[in-house]
Amino acid sequence: MKTVKFTAMKDGDRDDYAFLTEHEIDYAAKTGERLLDALVQLDEGLSGYKITRLGHSLQAATRAWRNGADTDWLACALLHDIGDIYAPHNHDEYAASILKPFVREQCTWVVEKHGDFQRLYYAHHLGGNPHARDRFAGHLYFDDCDQFCERWDQSSFDPDYDTLPIDFFRPFVLEVFARRAYDATVIRAGERVPLIDSKVARTRTGASA
Repeated sequence: MKTVKFTAMKDGDRDDYAFLTEHEIDYAAKTGERLLDALVQLDEGLSGYKITRLGHSLQAATRAWRNGADTDWLACALLHDIGDIYAPHNHDEYAASILKPFVREQCTWVVEKHGDFQRLYYAHHLGGNPHARDRFAGHLYFDDCDQFCERWDQSSFDPDYDTLPIDFFRPFVLEVFARRAYDATVIRAGERVPLIDSKVARTRTGASA
């Protein structure tokens, strides 16, 4: 069987959908590889900064690595702007929707809201509201998003920073997207894991928290 028999979904039978399920499982297993390929396209994204959007993403992930961040945080730091090309007006939500089935709830929330938190650094220059994030005041993950933006996002536009290459982060991304989607032991709703682990950071070359 190379294709399904139907031309309208309502006409499909058990064999058709068993066939499709097998293909979909195989396709989903390669999500991490496709995301890494897509990340490279950020090199052709929004210009004007001193580094490319890919360079920014890699630098954010490198800073996270050197702060002793765990795998979930590393993947999120690397992929937090993956939506810039296809969803420039809601890139944060776009990235969060990709990550949501495979990382902690904490990390998904931070990626989803980081756009509002980033406004703190620039919106006042453009007549906008730099305090858009205040509507989330008191949220369990508010301080995590604040740290994410301060330490890894807003600071990662430095062309002279010693940034690690994309292949360094490949194993972390593949590990994340090889997980079972929406596994409660991965999502860990309501749990917080620090962005910074000084003990781990000291074991990583060139690390400093």
